[in-house]
Amino acid sequence: MTRKQYTADDIRQIAKDEDVAFLRLMFTDINGVLKNVEVPIDQLDKVLANKATLDGSSIEGFVRIEESDMLLYPDLNTWLIFPWNAEHGKVARLICDIHMSDGSEFAGDPRNNLRRIVQQMHRAGFTAFNIGPEPEFFLFKLDDKGEPTLNLNDNGGYFDFEPVDLGENCRRDIVLELEKMGFEVEASHHEVAPGQHEIDFKYADAIEAADNIQTFKLVVRTVARKHGLHATFMAKPLEGINGSGMHINMSLFNEQGNAFYDPTTPNQLSQSAMYFLNGLMEHARALTAVNNPTVNSYKRLVPGFEAPVYVAWSGKNRSPLIRIPQARGAGTRLELRSVDPTANPYLAIAAILASGLAGIKEQKNPVPPVNRNIYTMSEKARRDNHIFDLPSTLHNALKALKEDDVVVDALGKHLYKSFLDSRELEWSAYRQTVSQWERDQYLKRF
Repeated sequence: MTRKQYTADDIRQIAKDEDVAFLRLMFTDINGVLKNVEVPIDQLDKVLANKATLDGSSIEGFVRIEESDMLLYPDLNTWLIFPWNAEHGKVARLICDIHMSDGSEFAGDPRNNLRRIVQQMHRAGFTAFNIGPEPEFFLFKLDDKGEPTLNLNDNGGYFDFEPVDLGENCRRDIVLELEKMGFEVEASHHEVAPGQHEIDFKYADAIEAADNIQTFKLVVRTVARKHGLHATFMAKPLEGINGSGMHINMSLFNEQGNAFYDPTTPNQLSQSAMYFLNGLMEHARALTAVNNPTVNSYKRLVPGFEAPVYVAWSGKNRSPLIRIPQARGAGTRLELRSVDPTANPYLAIAAILASGLAGIKEQKNPVPPVNRNIYTMSEKARRDNHIFDLPSTLHNALKALKEDDVVVDALGKHLYKSFLDSRELEWSAYRQTVSQWERDQYLKRF
């Protein structure tokens, strides 16, 4: 998706020419949930003057009630008119940064925080951090009341097609809507599990990539509902089948080009790539708290369902945490395979980038690659190959986060506290819940 550059006058003229009636001012809360304030188009001048307001006390992880007045600063280059029909006129959107009432940047805004880490990257001598996400999702049927059921829309499998893949029409419409909005869709296919789908779109620089992930989720949910389906990005909605991931392909650029590429080395990976890779591995356990932020995320991160559970890297197989795709030159990249689509993309990309930059600063090479199937290795063999486990629960991931200054600093003081409070509350609530599995196992036995 190539982002156009807009001025305030451009937007005023387009809104007039296209007869836009409403404007959605969009932003993301601490948990990665997309929020918006909708205003009529006659408020456009106020919006463009950075005078649109928000009650921050009502948003998860923002501010206390006594300091609730906040300002929405629109990023003009995110101007977009939604392609679907609206009953009362066209609707456009602007993605906004959150500022305090005195005009200063709000440290608890995930988008502002990602910009802070990108600025650190620039100071380190790099020009761009390109992200290519691979988000997966499930499609479930809606009931007569419009509520989601657990009935899948098909029984398809990996790369299946109609009549088995009954989600193909929905997926095709999603792709068409995305393309109308400027996305360059690279691949669209049925995933391994029944009812599971993946749509991959072209990489973008860090902040734009996070914006694109949020827009993508909105389009998927909107189009699915028109087909009588509910799209969910929940990591593991059903037991016994694969969960949904969001593999993150990443590459770091400087003035000379892709900083991960060096044609003179045996594997054509630069020293910067190896240092960055080691940074990801050094901070992998703490990163898991950010990249897999729900209790349910850890139902996906188990052996047997293709999700990574071990910290290792390879260029030849898909069982480690980090894979090096074969492309070289400008396409040289690392693929982090643990991230799931419940992650707040602004926080996830910030933490990943900060960890990699810390690796470059530290200048340590990673342990040798593991080109065997890690799932079949014994515990001793894994230990001998310097392979260790990712956290198995949200609780353990949060413990790792608390001990990792690099990832904590990547979130910043305000976001770290809000994120930790939110996730610990979720873990506490989960611990108090008695599941049906427990009743089935223990009610009659004891």
